[in-house]
Amino acid sequence: MSQDTISLQVTNREVTGKAVKHLRKAGTIPAVIHDHGKPSINIQGDFVAMTKIWRQAGKHHPVSLTNEGKKYTALIKTATFDPRKHLLTHIVFNAVSATEKVEAEIPVRARYNEGNDSSPAERTGYIVLSQLDAVMVSAIASKLPDYLEYDAEKLVDVGDHVTVADLIIPDGVEVKIEAEHTLATVFEPSALAAANEDAGGDAPEDAPAPDSEQGTDADTTGNEAEDKPGGKDQAQPKGE
Repeated sequence: MSQDTISLQVTNREVTGKAVKHLRKAGTIPAVIHDHGKPSINIQGDFVAMTKIWRQAGKHHPVSLTNEGKKYTALIKTATFDPRKHLLTHIVFNAVSATEKVEAEIPVRARYNEGNDSSPAERTGYIVLSQLDAVMVSAIASKLPDYLEYDAEKLVDVGDHVTVADLIIPDGVEVKIEAEHTLATVFEPSALAAANEDAGGDAPEDAPAPDSEQGTDADTTGNEAEDKPGGKDQAQPKGE
């Protein structure tokens, strides 16, 4: 579970409000740092570099920010996107202490034996349905894992399941969800298909799209977050 340093160089930003659209057109992404109750710091960074940071760090890997010679360790609280072009438009960073615990949502994934890319159940034709893709954990920023794994070799027959208790937890990390919560379960394909049919099948075509992290206005996305004062609670990002 890598904790390689992810670094980003940013600069102070004078432009705020709707005027930030001119920054974006010039290839610059506006952002803000909330820092433990201190005044928020408006910053900006190169579009390519900021997009790369989001893809690498997500909301669970600490980022080493350098702004005007000052360094911050931060987690990404929110990232917003243009709803039409799907391009990054704004990032909110929360500065975190190197010695205080923070909370972050960590992805969950299956671990297979060497040479396998599926569980024993899947290799015999059953379906493994994932019921939890991420869990909230508490740890100091440097201890936050990039992901948590469970042993998928335990999934063999219909009805087999793994729970949060089966996760491989590194030292210094506390999972903030009940140990009995199911992560994945093995189903017989025909039984799963019948259950879906009984439940009404697929969602109707006119069903509303699920919420996402995409902004609704590329010119104003992120401005509301910038208006929120930094605070200790904001240094503990939670899944959205």
